[in-house]
Amino acid sequence: MLSQPHVPVSRRTFLFASAAAGAATGLAAGPARAATRPRPFGRYGSPAVRRDPKTLYVHPGGAGDFTTVRDAVAAATGSGYTLVIAPGVYRQTVAVDPDRTQMTWIGASENPHDVVIVYDNAAGTPKPGGGTYGTTGSATTTVQADGFTARWMTFANDWLRADHPEITGTQAVALKVQGDRSAFHHCRFLGHQDTLYADSMALGTFARQYFAHCYAEGDVDFVFGRATAVFEQCRFRTLNRTDLPGAPYGFVFAPSTAAANPLGYLVTRSRVDSEAPDGYYKLARPWVPSSDTTARPMLTVRDTRLGAGIDAVAPYTNMSNAYPWQSMRFAEYRNTGPGAAVSVPENRPQLTSRQARSATRAGYLGDWEPWKEAC
Repeated sequence: MLSQPHVPVSRRTFLFASAAAGAATGLAAGPARAATRPRPFGRYGSPAVRRDPKTLYVHPGGAGDFTTVRDAVAAATGSGYTLVIAPGVYRQTVAVDPDRTQMTWIGASENPHDVVIVYDNAAGTPKPGGGTYGTTGSATTTVQADGFTARWMTFANDWLRADHPEITGTQAVALKVQGDRSAFHHCRFLGHQDTLYADSMALGTFARQYFAHCYAEGDVDFVFGRATAVFEQCRFRTLNRTDLPGAPYGFVFAPSTAAANPLGYLVTRSRVDSEAPDGYYKLARPWVPSSDTTARPMLTVRDTRLGAGIDAVAPYTNMSNAYPWQSMRFAEYRNTGPGAAVSVPENRPQLTSRQARSATRAGYLGDWEPWKEAC
């Protein structure tokens, strides 16, 4: 349920409509000429004028090397491939396995509304041959390779609870990313529950990920996982719900940081807003999965505007009472907005100025500097 909260709205309709409503996501659209440009691959060449042998072109109408992103990925064996993807809605699931390192995906129009990869599996969706997909299997796009970069793309899962009342496993992942040095610039992540799964390949692997100028939306735990992830100048939007009688409608973040990992999620210079009533969302809750009961989830939100949709009195809550949020690593620093008001100090742990000096993108990502990468 999106722009008309009392009328069922197809998520597929929203995907198309949103291309004409770039301002709604807070992401800058590409140049106006992109919509009428005769070259479907913009400034990135074409199969006839290829940038280099490892640049592959995807076009839904056949003007590229491949008509699907999945087929292009399958052909990109080895390291260092670039996929230039023409505007279109690509309804498919895609997986980048660990061997396809240093891969880059570029939305050719340089407008993230124009290039959409979407599918509609949920955790409880029956699989052919028996069983269900589970949370991980529900992902529209899965990236396991190190060194992955995406620019000007939309990753979406348009599965809707209202369409499938018989399914109780309502997690529906748009993107699961597990590789180290994974960067997303000017991308959108659309879904409801478990939209963006920022994770790692294994419990002892500390994957670093960077999201800049991105937009993510959802309702329940829609940014979650155990990666070391920096979200810089991003927008997070909580959705309205008509299937619940009252608050809380959901939770923005659900980190599951391993206890041995000193760094979890960092949100900086961003904003959180909502289409739901004021105070109907929690900022975060800790996820301690059954596969790692020693996890100590970590989230720092700093220099970020928290809108009225966040419950300012009690912004954090437990996922399980066996693992209270107060025993985890949650902190804030210099946030603004009605959702950041401190009325009950014990409910809003704050960094000291000294602690804040290390809570930076450089402090989290070390010698990897993705903000300096040229396209």
